[in-house]
Order: sequence, then structure tokens, then C-alpha cells
Amino acid sequence: MSLILENLPLFFIGLKSTLLLAAVTLAAATLIGVFFGTLGSLKPRWLRALVALYVETFRDIPLIVTIFAIFFGAPFLGMPLEPFPAVALGLSLWGGANAAEIVRGGIASVASGQAEAATALGLRLWQIYLLVLWPQALRAVLPAYTGLLALIIQSTSLGALVGVTEFLKAGGLVIERSTVMLGINPAFEIYSFVLLVYFLLCSILTTLSRRLERRLASSGQRPVAARDALQL
Repeated sequence: MSLILENLPLFFIGLKSTLLLAAVTLAAATLIGVFFGTLGSLKPRWLRALVALYVETFRDIPLIVTIFAIFFGAPFLGMPLEPFPAVALGLSLWGGANAAEIVRGGIASVASGQAEAATALGLRLWQIYLLVLWPQALRAVLPAYTGLLALIIQSTSLGALVGVTEFLKAGGLVIERSTVMLGINPAFEIYSFVLLVYFLLCSILTTLSRRLERRLASSGQRPVAARDALQL
């Protein structure tokens, strides 16, 4: 325990990096998800097929492969990336694919009569989405979005493999330093602490997601099923 307390500044740096990476990823994934999720709800088949191609590509490829492809492949394209932006881009593309499916499902959960009534009132397509569909879909997608955030936080640990000093990497640095300088191997103690922090963060988000689902169920609105919408 004393070793953990002595290295709290390093752990705080790692936790800050983890939360920043999660926040950047969630923001980018939200923009991507709203864009592609909305396109996926439109009528043209070729448009829905294009969205499905993007979604299935990044949901079916292992996330670590995507991150490695971006980090090690970017220099060959003349655009070398630092570890943090490379991981953020990989997570955002994966998160955006999951978010697109969540948004598409949320829009599909809105009664079709709402859009028909808005069309009859003379609203344009962008007004129908902005004023009618998106606001009603928002409540339905919130629980699944909370689950997506928990998955993003878990997935930030992959950044340690390419050099991002996030929370897991900070734990690894403490172990390496203790092994070299003190001649001990505190791997069990340190990784148990890392596991506990990840568990607390994600369990809070999971609890919040379940409460949102129960609240939506009691209000009669069907939330998007997180298990169907999210995929590693």
C-alpha cells in the first residue's frame, strides 16, 4: 500500500490521460455516430449500405488491430502520429461505428407517425431530424451511450501497447521502477490497484446505465438495447 501512496502522482497522471482519452474519443465518436446513424436511417439503400460497410468494418476488426494499423501505418502515408492521437483516432473510429448503430436504433425507436406528421406540417428533412426525431431518440439512446463510455474507458488501456502513459501504463512504470531500484516485483499489488480503479469507474457507469433503463421503462419509452448496439 505504501508503494501505491508513494507513486500516487504518477497514477494521477495516468488517470488524467485515461479520462482525457476517453473524453476525446466520446466527443469524436458522438459526432461520427450522429452523422452515420442519421444517414443509416434514411431511405436510399445505397446510403444505408455505405453506413453498414463502415459500421461492420470497424466493429468486426479487433480494436487493437485498428490501433496498430493507424499507429504503424501512418508514417508510411507521410503522416506520423504520436501515440495519443493515434489511439484516439482508432478508438474514435471504433466508437463512432458503435455510436452510429446506437443512434440509428434510437431514431428507429421513434414512432413513424412523428416524422409523417412533421412532413405533413411542411417541415424540411433537416428540421424533422433536429426538432422531432433527434430529441425523442436522445432519451432512448442514453443508457446505451453510458455503456459505450464504460467500454471506451476500458479500451483506453490498449494505449499502453503503443506508449500512451495512461492508467495501465502508469502501473507498469511503477512496477518497472520498483523492480530496478528496489529489487522487488510488486506486480500483483499494483495491478490489483489498477483493476480496482477500472472496476469502480466502470461499475459507476454501468449502474447509471441501468438506472436510466429502468427510468425509461417506467416512462414507457423503449431504450436501445446496449448488448445489440455495442460490440468490441
